[in-house]
Order: sequence, then structure tokens, then C-alpha cells
Amino acid sequence: MLKVFVPRERQPGEARVAATPETVKRLIKEGLSVTVEAGAGEGAHIHDAQFEAAGARVGQEVRALYGEADVVLKVSPPEAGEGEASWMKEGATLISFLAPHKNLEAVRRLRERGVTTLAMELVPRITRAQKMDALSSQANIAGYKAVLLAAVRLGKYFPLLMTAAGTVQPARVVVMGAGVAGLQALATARRLGAVVEVSDIRPAVKEQVESLGGKFIDLPQLESGEGKGGYAREVSAEFLLKQREIVKARIAAADVVITTAQVPGRAAPKLVTEDMVAVMRHGSVIVDLAAEQGGNCELTVPGEEVVRHGVAILGQLNLPASLPVDASNLYARNVLEVALLLVKGGELKLNLEDEILSGMLLTHAGEIRHGPTAELLKKEGGAAA
Repeated sequence: MLKVFVPRERQPGEARVAATPETVKRLIKEGLSVTVEAGAGEGAHIHDAQFEAAGARVGQEVRALYGEADVVLKVSPPEAGEGEASWMKEGATLISFLAPHKNLEAVRRLRERGVTTLAMELVPRITRAQKMDALSSQANIAGYKAVLLAAVRLGKYFPLLMTAAGTVQPARVVVMGAGVAGLQALATARRLGAVVEVSDIRPAVKEQVESLGGKFIDLPQLESGEGKGGYAREVSAEFLLKQREIVKARIAAADVVITTAQVPGRAAPKLVTEDMVAVMRHGSVIVDLAAEQGGNCELTVPGEEVVRHGVAILGQLNLPASLPVDASNLYARNVLEVALLLVKGGELKLNLEDEILSGMLLTHAGEIRHGPTAELLKKEGGAAA
């Protein structure tokens, strides 16, 4: 019987888990044996007894459990060196977020052990893969939480209020990036009563912005920022300069700026410069959702809140983990759908012709199958094959 293992996440601050009792039941129904490490779900308020009631075995000998598992389901990249990546059974399959450009040593170790690695951030954005799109499910949560953080940190109301003591003007919010996180931030800020403007290098998203009650900040279309599969792509320095000039005036009048712009596999583009921060109102707030990729704001310190020029800049990491219950439920369903692509009749059958699996494939049979990661390893002196 195919053995599936769900470990406890070891990355600091990671409260999510890659399976829930709901998804465990489905995996068992497909003829798989599921083992969950003791305490794996505690951060998401799922107790060991709930996993056991769903039919899973709960174990504590983590190295042994890694060593016997045919399939490992995770949230964060496995530890490199002598950690989790080294404990995996040779030829096993790993389904997880990998952030390969930041975890090259773990990728090398997985390749050496012949592990088949399916990276959740590489799920192609096609209709058939929507149920597997973990980037979107988690970005939705991050966009929502970003607005709540801003509302708590800002020293004024979000909504328009008319009181006996006078009228309180609504907060003005600028959202940079109209992907899933940006659109959720827009929708949440509007629900709280703010006036919201949105900037994006893809003109195609203007209609979505306006349908949610936001105002789209039109940019000079020197070039399109539309990338493959609906993602943004990297644009020229000239385009970014023009964008900054236009957005600077909007930011100067804003109470809150939420930045969400990221390009897969690359450092986040710098959209908010120090001179732009300097013209913002004292007491205003920037929430930088791209902090894990270096930040969209030049002054962002990943993992910290700093105050510069009287502006609070929040660089919190891993916001989805701050809402671990729903984040785990959604992510576990994403992972389940990927696992069901691999399992036929209780057996693991990897169809490399499937465009979803081939798109997600990072390592397989001792090779790096993801081109950009292979190139990074070559630059660092590591063999890519």
C-alpha cells in the first residue's frame, strides 16, 4: 500500500499543515495509507485525535517516517543539509511549496536522492488546474489580512462617518498589483469603506478593478506587463520609472499603500522608492506583501515593522500562516487535487505528458527539470543534471 506522510512544519512561524481530516479521508478512500506526525495540525487547531478519527496513523519518529514514505505532503520547503531533504526515501515524491530560487541547497539534496518534487508555486494557471492553485488560495488570504493590519496600524477610521461632531473623511488606499492578493485587498478595503485606487502594469485587469469598486490608475502603455498564464512579467527600467512618476502623486495623498507585485522566481520589483515614502503623510502605512522576495518598497525590512519619514512600513512574512485554519483547509485541498493526479488505483503513476504535472516538476530521476532553477544552480557552480 502506498504510504503518505504529513510532517509537522519546522519553519519558524509556519502554523499551516498540508492535510486535514477531510483530505485524509479522501486519500484513504483512494487506497493510500496516511501517517501524520504528532502535533502537525496543532497550529491550525487540528488535534491528533481528529486525524486518527479520519483514519490516519499518528507517529513521532519523524526520520523513520520520512524514510518509509512514498509520498510526502508539506507546506514549506524541506530543511536542507542533514535535515528533512536528506531523510526522504530515495525515489519518493514530495508535494510542497519549494521556493527553489531561495532553497538551492535543498533542491540539490532532493535531486541527489532521486526525489520527484512537485512545486505548488509552479502549478500552471489553466482552467483544469484551478483546484490546485495554491498560490491563489494563499494570496487571497494575504490580501485580506494586509488590509486588516493596515486598519489596525492606521490612526484613523477607514469608512466615511457623518456624526454630530462632524464628518470623518474615508481613508484613501492605494493597492499596487491587481493579482489575487491585490483584488482581495481592494475588495476588503472597500468593505471597510475606504476609497481605493489600484495600479497594475497589466491593462487587462482594469475591468476587474472597477467591478470591485476601485479606481484604476492608468499608466502610459510603453509595453504590456502581461506574462504567461495571467502572471505579471518583468518590465523595463524605463516603464518602471514612468509608473513611479504617476503613482507617486497618488501615494502622496494616500493613508495606506498595499504592495503585492511579484514576478515568479525573481526578486520583487521596487515600486515604492524612498523619495516616494518621504512625501507620504506622517502616520500613513505601507503593507508590503512582497517582503519575502525583498519587498516592493526600498525601505521594507523583511519580517519587521519600521518607521521611516513618519510612515510605518510593515514587512510581515507569511501572512497566510496568520490565518492557519482556513489557510490549511484551502491548501490541503489544493494538495489533495495534485495527489489525485498521481494516484491511480492506489498506485503512484506519474504521467509526465500531463501539462499540470510537467509544469510543476522541479526534480525527477536525479535531474533538475525546472529550467530557471537549473540555470541558477549552474551559476552557483552546481551541476544541473
